Amino acid sequence: MFMNLLLLPIMGPINGIMWIGEKIQERTDSEFNDQENLHKQLLNLQLSFDLGEVSEEEFESQEEELLLKIQALEEQYKLEQEFEDFEYQSHVLVGKEDFEDKSQTEKENLVLSP
Repeated sequence: MFMNLLLLPIMGPINGIMWIGEKIQERTDSEFNDQENLHKQLLNLQLSFDLGEVSEEEFESQEEELLLKIQALEEQYKLEQEFEDFEYQSHVLVGKEDFEDKSQTEKENLVLSP
């Protein structure tokens, strides 16, 4: 217990990064599985239509439904990627602005000091 407490400043961030990585992996796997399942359903529908087990009207309606679901998943993924990129860029810009503010303050201090 005492050793865990001593190692907390080192292991805490590492464990946090590992946890975040696991959550990202789980989310990616579930999204991939959802999209993969929709593609399998679409392929199964196409085979059923080719074998004459499904009428043309039923095929078209189910195909449209599946394609809309696939498109919605892809759009959701793109929006999440754009949001993550935006968050990253905003953090980088904020850090840059802080650095520039500090540099400007240091320059002013140098000018003001005799």
